[in-house]
Amino acid sequence: MRANKTEGQLAWGLRIHVSCYLLANLAQVLVWALTTPDHFFWPLWSILAWGIGLGFHIWADYPPARSKARR
Repeated sequence: MRANKTEGQLAWGLRIHVSCYLLANLAQVLVWALTTPDHFFWPLWSILAWGIGLGFHIWADYPPARSKARR
């Protein structure tokens, strides 16, 4: 639900979400690389799970245009 937010507010919220996603996952990859680089790449799970959430955030703020042919 958009809750009457302006385009600037939507963009700002998305920018914060993407920044947190990148920083947190970069930190996890660095911890993995420094501690157990020869084992399974465990940061994959948070990258995928949070990436799905980020995708839904983008989709909610900027939904795809509806086709006029489906009316």
